[in-house]
Amino acid sequence: MTFNKKLLIGTLIGIIGITASFIFLSGSLRYFIIVLCLITSAIPFVINLILKQGVKKEKEDRFLAFSRDLVENVKSGTPISKSIINLRNRNYGTLSPHIQKLANQLSLGIPLSTSLRNFAIETKSRVISRAIGLISEAEKAGGKIETILESVAKSVNQIEDLRKERKSAVSNLVTQGYIIFLVFIIIMLVLEFRILPLVSDLSSSDGLSVQAKNLNPDEFSMPLFVMILVQSFFAGLVIGKISEGSIKDGIKHSFILITLTLVITTGAKALFS
Repeated sequence: MTFNKKLLIGTLIGIIGITASFIFLSGSLRYFIIVLCLITSAIPFVINLILKQGVKKEKEDRFLAFSRDLVENVKSGTPISKSIINLRNRNYGTLSPHIQKLANQLSLGIPLSTSLRNFAIETKSRVISRAIGLISEAEKAGGKIETILESVAKSVNQIEDLRKERKSAVSNLVTQGYIIFLVFIIIMLVLEFRILPLVSDLSSSDGLSVQAKNLNPDEFSMPLFVMILVQSFFAGLVIGKISEGSIKDGIKHSFILITLTLVITTGAKALFS
């Protein structure tokens, strides 16, 4: 089953569940089930995004191995174009199709600079694009290409090491971010279900009346709910940027926080309303 079919099936399940909720359920329970259906429909799309980000990171990891192998070939006296063609049958995971296409272009006589530029565009990676740019400029300048290739390999390796170190260093901050957000949700729920009902009929018997009788807790539930959703979305993006260095990586954290928000708030309403 292709992933597009899984996306379609997830969407259909969500539509069917939402339709059934409107027909057979009512009140807070209806909204709770609708939220579960929406989350079920969104899961395949989020997984698809996470897989794409994983493929991009794997390409960058494999490019490091490809760079090292290329350095060894060029150091042995083989021209860079011939070295790439010699490496096309090696296994570089998700990067292999791109390397094979690069080698095929060179075999057909397409200039190295053009082939490398196409390779960088198709991989859709900034790390690879920067490295390929350096290799292209070195090849045009006619300097010691093996020295440039070795520097590129070291640069890519340093980038990967720094990324892993940053992820390890901020892992505790990510955990703290989730805990703080859960505490924030609990505070909002206590405010909505405990404090606001108490002050809705607040009055004084000594003549100094506090005019709060018209205060309706339901009027505050929606602003609180929207505030939590906005907080969950941007908190997820911040967590992703800090831990992974990319806003796209923060989307999965935003989805997790939004899911927690929807499930907890609608579940609490279905339970306490």
